[in-house]
Amino acid sequence: MFIFFLPPYSPPMNRIEEQWLHLKRDELACQIFSDEYDLALAIISGMETRAAQGQYLVKRFHFN
Repeated sequence: MFIFFLPPYSPPMNRIEEQWLHLKRDELACQIFSDEYDLALAIISGMETRAAQGQYLVKRFHFN
């Protein structure tokens, strides 16, 4: 029998957590979305806005 101890959750070590925090606080705050599709569009728009500010590229994938 083996027991493995998992490390504690550590947002500072995960760079996406910081970006998600800013996205929620700066781009999505104080908005109400009628459905998941509108929320998804707002997230994409917010990511593109943050990318333009940080001068990096966001690639969009289209699924059929």
